[in-house]
Amino acid sequence: MRLWMLVAATIVLSFISLFIGAIDIKPSDLLDWDSDKTQIFLMSRVPRLMAIILAGAGMGISGLIMQSLSRNKFVSPTTSGTLDAAKLGIVVSMVFFTSVGYMEKILFSFTFALIGMMIFMRLLESIKFKDVIFVPLIGIMYGNIIGAISTFIAYEADVLQSVDTFFLGSFTLVVSGRYELLYVAVPAIILAYLYANKFTVAGMGEDFAKNLGLSYRTVLNLGLVLVAIISTTVVLTVGIIPFLGLIVPNIVSLYMGDNLRKTIPHTIFLGAAFLLMCDILSRLIVYPFEIPVNTTVAVIGSAIFLVMLFRGKAYAKK
Repeated sequence: MRLWMLVAATIVLSFISLFIGAIDIKPSDLLDWDSDKTQIFLMSRVPRLMAIILAGAGMGISGLIMQSLSRNKFVSPTTSGTLDAAKLGIVVSMVFFTSVGYMEKILFSFTFALIGMMIFMRLLESIKFKDVIFVPLIGIMYGNIIGAISTFIAYEADVLQSVDTFFLGSFTLVVSGRYELLYVAVPAIILAYLYANKFTVAGMGEDFAKNLGLSYRTVLNLGLVLVAIISTTVVLTVGIIPFLGLIVPNIVSLYMGDNLRKTIPHTIFLGAAFLLMCDILSRLIVYPFEIPVNTTVAVIGSAIFLVMLFRGKAYAKK
C-alpha cells in the first residue's frame, strides 16, 4: 500500500466525518458564516476531526515504538499496561489529591504511565522464555492487575461511575477548548521520526546497539518517554482506545518491513484513517445516536488481533 493511498483515504474519511452527525450540515450551509450550523461545524466537527487524527496517529506511533524496543509485534500500550497505568495515575490524583488542577493530573498520569512501562520492560528482561505469544499475555495480565487497583480505589472512594465515564473512549464531548492537549503528541511524533534509525538499531538488541556505539539505555528511555507522553494526552482527552497501537504497526510492517524511518509516515496515516473509519461507523450504526468509538475499535481490533495471534502461533511452530 503506497503512502499516497493512505493520505487519500484519510482525506476522504475526514470529509465524510465532518458532515456526519445528529445535526445535518451540508457544505452549502457553511457559506453563511454567522449561521448556527457554521458555528457547530467550527466548534464541534472540526475539533473532533483533529482529535481523531491526532489520537489515531499518536497511538499508532506509540505501538510502533514499543514493538521495536521490545522486539515483539504483539506489544503495544494496550498489551503492556501503559494505558492502565495512565488511568491509575489520574485515579490517584482524583481520589488522594482532590485539590490538584488539570496540569497536575497530566503529570500524575504521565509519571504513572512511564513507571508502568519501565516495570513492564524490566519484566521482559527477566523473562527467559520470550515467546511471541507469551510476552503480550504477560502484559495483558499486568495491565489487568493495574486496572483492578484503579477500580478498587475508585470503588472505595465512591467515584467508580465518574472514572468509568471519564475513560470511556469517545469523541462525543470533544469541542473547541477541550482537545488541544492532543497537540502535545505532534512534537513527540516528530522526535520519534528524528530518532527512528536509533530506535531501529535499539530494537536489534542491547549488545548489537552497543557494538554500533549507540547508547542503548538512553534511546530506550527516550522511547518510553515519548510513548508515555502520547498515551497520557490520548487518555486524558478521549479516554482509553484499545488495540489501535497494536494492529496498525503490524499491518504497516507486513508491507513496509521494520525500518522505522520508512514506516512512521505510513503508520501515522493508517492510524488516523483506521480511527476515522471506526468513528464514522460508531455514528452510523445507531444514527442519530452514537456508540463510544472504543467499542467499535475493540470489536474490529480484537478480531484483527486474534487473526495476528493465530498467525504468530502458526509462524512460531514452523
